Amino acid sequence: MRVTRALLAQASAALSSLVELSRPADEALSLFFRGHRSLGQQDRAFVAEAAFAALRRRRSLEAAAGSGAPEALLAAALLRIIGLSGRALEGLVEEKLVARIRAARAESFPAAVRADLPDWLWDRLVAAHGDAEAMRIAQGMLNAAPLDLRVNVARVTRDAVLARLREDEIAASTTPYSPAGIRLSGKPPVNRHPLFRDGLIEVQDEGSQLLAWLLAPRRGEMVADYCAGAGGKTLAMAMLMRGTGRIYALDVSAKRLAALAPRAARASVSNVHAIVLSGESDTRAKRLAGKLDRVLVDAPCSGFGTLRRNPDLKWRHGPEAVAELAQKQHRILAAAARLVKPGGRLVYATCSILPDENEAVADAFCSAHAEFTPLPCNELLAAQRIPLDTGERLRLWPHIHGTDGFFAAAFRRR
Repeated sequence: MRVTRALLAQASAALSSLVELSRPADEALSLFFRGHRSLGQQDRAFVAEAAFAALRRRRSLEAAAGSGAPEALLAAALLRIIGLSGRALEGLVEEKLVARIRAARAESFPAAVRADLPDWLWDRLVAAHGDAEAMRIAQGMLNAAPLDLRVNVARVTRDAVLARLREDEIAASTTPYSPAGIRLSGKPPVNRHPLFRDGLIEVQDEGSQLLAWLLAPRRGEMVADYCAGAGGKTLAMAMLMRGTGRIYALDVSAKRLAALAPRAARASVSNVHAIVLSGESDTRAKRLAGKLDRVLVDAPCSGFGTLRRNPDLKWRHGPEAVAELAQKQHRILAAAARLVKPGGRLVYATCSILPDENEAVADAFCSAHAEFTPLPCNELLAAQRIPLDTGERLRLWPHIHGTDGFFAAAFRRR
């Protein structure tokens, strides 16, 4: 499409609101669009793509442009990421800036700049994985994530959904691991599709879907999604239980839990009971102590495994925030473990890529809770006929598995 001065100004204004980091990037962009309703669909798509590209690769673009000003970052993103020519920006961007951006050589940038990560986060990845793998991990986070769907296989087959999507000329394919997953080639507005309105599909990353199969709740059991949020994994668990048993959706945020009720109604799920927790020592949660067959703890975390979708997180969270989150994760996991009955299963998961929030938390839990024994995630998934083996603990990476970055460890109460 042809870029005009007015459109460039809109994209620059949108990027300005994102780089302020005063709120999550997707919220900031939605707020911007609500204030600019005259923008057409194509213009909105251009603004969103350009602004997120600039935010995602902020460090390397700043190094190329020699400036962190939104206008300079945007110009660098259009030339180096979006692929516009210098001619397309003639009269819109200073010639000197275009020349500087085009002359910049990425190989001359420091490694952390090439990785588009803060120095501290790059150093953590190198310490855990070495330089070469750290760069592969970082580069895997720099592309936009695909749009994954979870088919509600309690009500419809994946093949039937695929056939319907193809009838509607929506390019789709099965995901490699999740038995209910579908990956779309583009970003169609699926929330307006009849399949979505009828509760037959949900938007959910394939990695997130797999946590339900790792927990593997059975029909008639009592289970809990301890940090349920808006309930995406709660509904995946309900799907596997075929509407039987009871699922407790627990969270400290009443606002997040409020989103679960309409989603459950759309999916025809009636066995979910939402409980807003006052904290790790909530009295209602204590009444469930030792009674639940399975408990999933998808703990609050840095979210660095979702940088493809939420690139602002790497600029918003520092090492102090990660340390605070790790302490919270220790407490939440210990509190959730009290709900598991003897012989029951506990799964701890994050969408982080840092050992501080993952292996360190799982190892400390094992040391402090002799009543729990580790379960091998590869064997648990194999029992569900899922062809994925990352060892005793689940570790998912965008550059290897095509999912968001996820970690999970499973335990059984003796």
